[in-house]
Amino acid sequence: MDNAGGAAVAIVLLVLIVFVIIVLVRAVRIIPQARAGVVERLGKYQRTLNPGLTILIPFVDRLLPLLDLREQVVSFPPQPVITEDNLVVSIDTVVYFQVTDPRAATYEIANYIQAVEQLTTTTLRNVVGGLNLEEALTSRDQINGQLRGVLDEATGRWGIRVSRVELKAIDPPHSIQDSMEKQMRAERDRRAAILTAEGTKQSAILTAEGQRQASILAAEGDAKAAILRADGEAQAIQKVFDAIHKGNPDQKLLAYQYLQTLPKLAEGSSNKLWIIPSEVGEALKGIGNALGGTNPDPEASGGLFDEVAAKQSGS
Repeated sequence: MDNAGGAAVAIVLLVLIVFVIIVLVRAVRIIPQARAGVVERLGKYQRTLNPGLTILIPFVDRLLPLLDLREQVVSFPPQPVITEDNLVVSIDTVVYFQVTDPRAATYEIANYIQAVEQLTTTTLRNVVGGLNLEEALTSRDQINGQLRGVLDEATGRWGIRVSRVELKAIDPPHSIQDSMEKQMRAERDRRAAILTAEGTKQSAILTAEGQRQASILAAEGDAKAAILRADGEAQAIQKVFDAIHKGNPDQKLLAYQYLQTLPKLAEGSSNKLWIIPSEVGEALKGIGNALGGTNPDPEASGGLFDEVAAKQSGS
């Protein structure tokens, strides 16, 4: 009997110990950092637990699953959207949001992640539906801003703040992609042709400018050379003139030099006719006076003319 009583007491003590352990486990809770817990007392919202150690009343208070207060990133699958020009494009979206009010996120919406996804899809179709394909491809910042504004306004009462919405990809149909690639190739070819034409034009302009400058420089060189030659000839004539005047030549010397010059006038192969100037008689008269002191015989002068004319005809 004593053994039976002792065993019953041991069982009771063991049950009490287990009960105390369960009570302590359910009463003492530790909330990690960047987490929040909602406590219900007898099925009614009682308070929101912040990070740290807290005590609950066992079997009276119930702690709901903890909520993550960090910024979360959710990527939604591609959604088909019809543009204003009746083209179906596939758009991938990424939403960045954060829980700011654990109580509202728990009681105001059943599943806030699913709600954000559906709201994003609906808003995206409304925004992109008012744009054509080209505007949708080039207006990502505008679409992102409109999506963020609508989502942030709608999710504010759910205790959620949408910080950013990004479009990962906008994929038009394959036939449209082929057309766009052909258009881009044509545009690149057009730009290349324009650049080539501009290069050829600039090259021709530079070549013409170089030729013009070369012609100007050559003409300036010829002009300067002609001026220098003329100056040289003028100086030579001036020196000869000065030398003649300084030597004070008489009529005899001038007549003799004149007669020496006459044969040279007949040396050209193109000279078919040579006219004896009237001054030759005066020159011969001067030579005769210088040599003999008497007037020269006119017949002798005529013989000299015949000799010079014969030489001219033979040449």
